[in-house]
Amino acid sequence: MKRIAAGLALSFAATTVLAQTPAAPLDAVASDPRTLNLMQGFPPPPEKTIRFGDGSGYRFPNTRWAFSHQRELVPTANVWRGSGPVSVLPRAERNIDNVAFKLADGRDMTWAGMLAATWTDGIVVMHKGRVISEKYFGALETQVPHLAMSVTKSFVGTLAAVLAEQGKLDPTALVTKYVPELKDGAYADATVRQVMDMTVGVKYSEVYTDPKADVWDYARAGGMLPTGPNYQGPRTFYEFLVKLQKEGEHDQAFAYKTSNAEVLAWIVKRAGGKSLAALLSETVWQKIGAEFDAYFTVDSVGNESGGGGLNTALRDLARVGETMRLGGRFNGQQIIPAAVVADIRKGADPAKFAKAGYATLPNWSYRNMWWVSDYGAYSARGIHGQVVYIDPRAEMTIVRYASHPAASNIVNDPVSLPAYRALAEWLMKND
Repeated sequence: MKRIAAGLALSFAATTVLAQTPAAPLDAVASDPRTLNLMQGFPPPPEKTIRFGDGSGYRFPNTRWAFSHQRELVPTANVWRGSGPVSVLPRAERNIDNVAFKLADGRDMTWAGMLAATWTDGIVVMHKGRVISEKYFGALETQVPHLAMSVTKSFVGTLAAVLAEQGKLDPTALVTKYVPELKDGAYADATVRQVMDMTVGVKYSEVYTDPKADVWDYARAGGMLPTGPNYQGPRTFYEFLVKLQKEGEHDQAFAYKTSNAEVLAWIVKRAGGKSLAALLSETVWQKIGAEFDAYFTVDSVGNESGGGGLNTALRDLARVGETMRLGGRFNGQQIIPAAVVADIRKGADPAKFAKAGYATLPNWSYRNMWWVSDYGAYSARGIHGQVVYIDPRAEMTIVRYASHPAASNIVNDPVSLPAYRALAEWLMKND
């Protein structure tokens, strides 16, 4: 169970969906919120109404609507696209639905079958800088932002790496250089680099079946989980993080814990001198020629969730993916320093990563909050099927939003990863 929990990004959505998903959930067609008439009408019937306060927004199949409508459920902070023109995404549509491959268990699968099997809400595939496939399902539309879950972490890691390249952040420094408030807890003797690569020894559990796990306290503190009238716990991410204590030694093993992403977000804001939303807008969103504003979900004092709160339109996520694929250059300018992208692609120590026991990611590593394979591809990953997958060798970028009823990528990976690799091979053979 610890191995499963380690692969989960934290959000209240994950905890509740994982706990309440039926053994045989509705398939992708039957769970379509339009088919179910969820949130239809003015007002919708009570049995079709989705709310935050009663937890209904985080129960499958309601998540198929809620993941595309976070702004209607919780407070948010806007990421401005700027006043510049929208960058053009050239198109060269191709029918890839029938690209075939085999799963590890020998079953045959197609690209279209993978989309249904993963409850995909939307997907954009780019090859050599052109959109070759773009599809939407469920409640997602071109202009609608979707919850990125832990893809958010990769944005925070990238911002930290950019600040480091600019000389505004020292990865070798102790965390307390930027956040002295953490001097009495787990992060007191941790370095910024250890936080960026998640090799911090911190007592923080994400075992969702345990009602006493730290994940629940984090969710309540960040406003991801409704609190009762007698709740006396922390009400902000800040209040939660300062209470975390050390467990084990730093820099011994990779351990995926969302608390690290929230600490890094705090560091980034201190080093950058601005909110996470403002930094992302100025550093990335205004420069890529984004089509739409993005937004973060926030806690009770407006602090953005750096662990899983970013929401973006799918095409804009594709623009970010292409920026990374092209060495940080996009829309006629160098947006992310080339050295930052190169450092991410290089990866980290696979021996430390291996200690986490990811059966679906053999020989991978984790650098600046990106997941790096041993075959050249790297990705930003989030629970329930969110992904930015970049394969430089195939000149391919895939971005997907989904509402898989199970949170863990252990469920997604056996179908998704073979599909991505099969499509890369198909594209290289059928250029």
